[in-house]
Amino acid sequence: MVRSRPLAVTSIDTVVEGTHFRLSTHAPGDVGWKALATALSDLAAMGAEPGEAYVSLVLPEGFDGALELVRAMEELAGDAGVSIAGGDVARGPALVVTVAVTGWADDEGALVGRDGALPGQLVAVTGELGGSEAGRLELEAGSRDGAHVTRHLRPVPRLREGVALARAGVSAMVDLSDGLATDARHVADASGVELRVSLDRLPRAAGVSAEEAAVGGDDYELLVTVAPELLDAAHSAAPLTVIGEVGAGKGLVLLGPDGPVDGLRGYEHT
Repeated sequence: MVRSRPLAVTSIDTVVEGTHFRLSTHAPGDVGWKALATALSDLAAMGAEPGEAYVSLVLPEGFDGALELVRAMEELAGDAGVSIAGGDVARGPALVVTVAVTGWADDEGALVGRDGALPGQLVAVTGELGGSEAGRLELEAGSRDGAHVTRHLRPVPRLREGVALARAGVSAMVDLSDGLATDARHVADASGVELRVSLDRLPRAAGVSAEEAAVGGDDYELLVTVAPELLDAAHSAAPLTVIGEVGAGKGLVLLGPDGPVDGLRGYEHT
């Protein structure tokens, strides 16, 4: 039984062996954790309070990590205050995990979309960028230790921060799943504005360059736009680093020391 509230939002994400992870680098628990975290991050980016998750598993022949996978999902769900309310299991040629999540709000005004950025506002992000991609590269090189690897294998969706930032009055919000250089463009395009971001202002994980911080995916931090007079309230809700401004043009402009930097892209869905 699921108790409802006045407004529900939903999101669904799928991770596929060979596309989003490899079992040579990811334990079954890492796969389950990341699949749920990815879906929950979409709720965080709307400022919704998390409710329920529904999980579908496709298990390949000989895979014996299903219990480990589910236990990791249950651990994250417990931390996030989420109920795993149902799901399905099937056999198939590769490990596939699909997670649908439901979030709740008491009214539409409590939620934040990607289309609310306005000229004159500031662009800011939570946390540090580039750590997850650095961890992926370390995994590929054979390491399974360190903060970057943990960041990649067990990302933490910014659910509490998303709700708090929405209440503090941010005008637009997106989670950085595909890299700032891609996800910030989604806000610019949806809002019909120009986001001007300074690469040297990006908060970077240790050992990560500004360009790497701009293109690295799977950080699951939140990028927001906020009116200058609301910055202090937003920063109190969730620590933010201001990285740029919103202008009256269109698209995303990434600024280096010598002017605009072209060609930087995160993950692009095809």
